[in-house]
Amino acid sequence: MSTRAYPEKSLANVVVIGAQWGDEGKGKITDLLSKSADLVVRYQGGVNAGHTVVVSGQTFKLHLIPSGILYPDTECIIGCGTVIDPKVLIEELDQLETLNISAANLIISETAHVTMPYHRLIDVASEQERGSYKIGTTGRGIGPTYADKSDRTGIRMLDLMDLEGLREQLEWTIAQKNTILEKLYNLPPLNPQEVIDEYAVYAERLRPYVADSSLKIYDAIQKRKNILFEGAQGTLLDLDHGTYPYVTSSNPIAGGACVGTGVGPTAIDRVIGVAKAYTTRVGEGPFPTEMVDGVGAILGERGAEFGTTTGRKRRCGWFDAVIGRYAVRTNGLDCLAITKLDVLDELDEIKVCVAYEIDGKRCEDFPKSSRIFARCKPIYETVPGWKQSTEDCRNLEDLPEKALNYLKFLAELMAVPIAIVSLGASRDQTIIVEDPIHGPKRALLSADGTPVVAAV
Repeated sequence: MSTRAYPEKSLANVVVIGAQWGDEGKGKITDLLSKSADLVVRYQGGVNAGHTVVVSGQTFKLHLIPSGILYPDTECIIGCGTVIDPKVLIEELDQLETLNISAANLIISETAHVTMPYHRLIDVASEQERGSYKIGTTGRGIGPTYADKSDRTGIRMLDLMDLEGLREQLEWTIAQKNTILEKLYNLPPLNPQEVIDEYAVYAERLRPYVADSSLKIYDAIQKRKNILFEGAQGTLLDLDHGTYPYVTSSNPIAGGACVGTGVGPTAIDRVIGVAKAYTTRVGEGPFPTEMVDGVGAILGERGAEFGTTTGRKRRCGWFDAVIGRYAVRTNGLDCLAITKLDVLDELDEIKVCVAYEIDGKRCEDFPKSSRIFARCKPIYETVPGWKQSTEDCRNLEDLPEKALNYLKFLAELMAVPIAIVSLGASRDQTIIVEDPIHGPKRALLSADGTPVVAAV
């Protein structure tokens, strides 16, 4: 009998993370890799995040269900690290049903926490009360749900399945939350019975999907299946490692995949980071490379930079290699997927932030203080644009020389190879240099710009 908890295997269990502030195009990359995966697992976040996937001209916007659901033979799990709004989840199931996409392979962790009506109310009210100190929450109740989880007063999916136990728990919880709603925010109280009745209906609809997801994942590992762990948001929105307090309430970094699914770190074989060929940020907080000129507007329009969940306009900036290197270090990235390269096609020149200037001193490392980060001035290097379309390129050799040089420059700055290049929203608008699940098939675009085969 093996002494390892997880067996050796020739293929890979891969974590896909966002290497910037989220919205990097993880949905498409996850969708592409799901084709090679037996199991796709969402490990954190809630309906405050979303993945947009375009297949054969049809657009799918998913908030909780992993994008692997679009492959009929792929099992999908919503892990315990996520927080679930049952109403939204059911709406997604209904949407898939109308599109003739089966959700029979979906599993919901029985220990995932549930977003309740009071979470949404408190989220919105608290953000409004912050005034000029707002942090840019989506108002979907995610922070308060995670807060209750930490406070040990949360409702889990298994609690939702037990109506009598749910009633007892909610009578006390709602009484407490009503005090906050009435006394602190001057809002009308919730009716406990109405909440219980509403969520009892949700429970019955979702009951067939609820199971011990950690055991399901463990069984899949023992059977040497390929597992893709997908996070929401991005590294710079991580609760512990992001631009605090302008962060989310969970851990999007690669380490969060273990906590948010119930597997040990030895189960993870590779980590792929997704980064745009430029940078965007939605909501509040410092953004050193943000464009305040017309170029930002051009990128926003060409890149359709609006949030999947809220529709909020994303702020656009040049590629920031400082936060890129930080993402490499924090996640232990093996390789990169660079998305939206085509958005830069029309530019005469392209800037890349290689370091910051802070109070007259050069800094190449990401500062943890938001006050210091707000004082960072980008130090740019400028490279020539290629001034021609890349949308139809399907191999590295098809790219304009200056576009290829730009990718080599990014790989050099980040000190990791590039495995995937995305040139549009559709599945086929992609250059697969290497499949991170099946290991090296071709030469990677390496950090020094020369083709090498990366070790798996």
